Amino acid sequence: MNARSWWGWGNRDKVVDPTGVAKLVSAYLPLDGAVTPIPQLPELRRPRIKPPTGRLERKSSLRQEGARRYNDLWSEDPWQRAAHTHGKAYRDVVRNLRGELVNPPDLICFPSNEDDVIQVLEWAYQADVAVIPFGGGTSVVGGIELRDPDRKFISLNLTGLNAIVEVDEVSLAMRTQAGILGPAIQDGLRPKGLALRHFPQSFEFSTLGGWIATRAGGHFATGQTHIDNFIESLRVVTPMGISESLRVPASGAGPSPDQLFLGSEGALGIITEAWVRVQRTPAFRASASVRFDEFTRAALATRDIAQSGLMPSNCRLLDPLEAMLGAGITDGASILLLAFESADHPVEHALERAVEICRGHDGAAMRRGPQDGPADRTQTSWRDTFFKAPYLRDALTRLGVVIETFETACTWSAFPQLHEAVVEAVGPAIVTCRFTHLYPDGPAPYFTVYAAGRRGAEIEIWDELKARASEALLAGGGTITHHHAIGRDHVPWYSRQSPAPFRDMLRAAKAAVDPGHLLNPGVLGL
Repeated sequence: MNARSWWGWGNRDKVVDPTGVAKLVSAYLPLDGAVTPIPQLPELRRPRIKPPTGRLERKSSLRQEGARRYNDLWSEDPWQRAAHTHGKAYRDVVRNLRGELVNPPDLICFPSNEDDVIQVLEWAYQADVAVIPFGGGTSVVGGIELRDPDRKFISLNLTGLNAIVEVDEVSLAMRTQAGILGPAIQDGLRPKGLALRHFPQSFEFSTLGGWIATRAGGHFATGQTHIDNFIESLRVVTPMGISESLRVPASGAGPSPDQLFLGSEGALGIITEAWVRVQRTPAFRASASVRFDEFTRAALATRDIAQSGLMPSNCRLLDPLEAMLGAGITDGASILLLAFESADHPVEHALERAVEICRGHDGAAMRRGPQDGPADRTQTSWRDTFFKAPYLRDALTRLGVVIETFETACTWSAFPQLHEAVVEAVGPAIVTCRFTHLYPDGPAPYFTVYAAGRRGAEIEIWDELKARASEALLAGGGTITHHHAIGRDHVPWYSRQSPAPFRDMLRAAKAAVDPGHLLNPGVLGL
């Protein structure tokens, strides 16, 4: 009945068999030969609250029309409660494999429209029940897990709010409900020759509202890299009222209301609807993979491309180990994956110029993708591995390997020292690095760390690696996250990165719209 895995990433029929992975990994890390079995659904703590029934007494002014019965919105189903207990971080998978679901949500709520959301918040406010917006459940930073065992709470699954309400083909924008999943956006726009062109790794399972609430980064390297770049206006339900911003292409009218909710992780309100910019589907594409003997030379070439104004859709630099694991390049080279696309004009000239820049740093184009055709084989191989990576992570976890990713952004001048500091901080673990996004003033490096685990101590090892790497990121001038959000896991470093006056302002905003402290308590340190 449930295609999704409750304990790990994605769909159950795509779970990777760890035995095949073990043969490759054993050449780099010691394995004990054991494979953690896929767990049975554990027995959960009984719900401490009952679904509300009947009509609610209205004490707020969220809406004027009468309440309706909404008993059918609620679920106590054990599978649903288990699937909504944790996110999809390494430590979440480890705890799930152990059957450690100590604080499941008391109820799951499945609203189908904004009125349902309003009623749920009104009831929660009166009953003093915390509300955790679930999105697609793909958080890797503790963003959907309440860690107060004494607080009664519900998980709010908004995937029933999944309609594209209207498309403005003249202005190239769409109005859509926030619970819509990535593939549904794609399918809804394709007949019109349009696309959102925002593809996070979690695209298949995450929601538009989740992208907005976490300031998600997409798959493309330059230009519109964050969901921020697509937002025209937002509609947000808070316990104190509805916030709906003016839909315009830009405004200088004071601080932006949308910016307050972007990245707020459900702590200030529930995003129910958004106007977002869309694009015409690209008709012209060209790609190339460029080989470098030295990673430092490759980084310099990447910087020059980022500062050239060429705006590639993909400009992803892989260090030698990342190139081997992700793209099958076994000669010790670093690989730069280049791609350009346009709905309006051929892009071969832009690709040629980017390859020329690479040649100036001793890069050699090894494979090319045809104009108007698919990407070259190296890029196809890496892309396939990229989308399989979370399933591979789960397989490694079952083998006892500790694995974590650290993504950041820094200036070009800071990168060499930051890279060295992160590698040193997590040693002797194996570290790979790639650039996921590029800006004229700096890259977004993405580190993956593989370490030998110890059965029963995996989370302690993970915690230590995370703390050491996070300290290195901040000390090296990087941000604690470029696109994975803050959640609860990043709060110690976020509180040091964000200015004290801003933290006071954020707490004041929380008190103004959520005086009962109901919405996702704990994220962002709120």
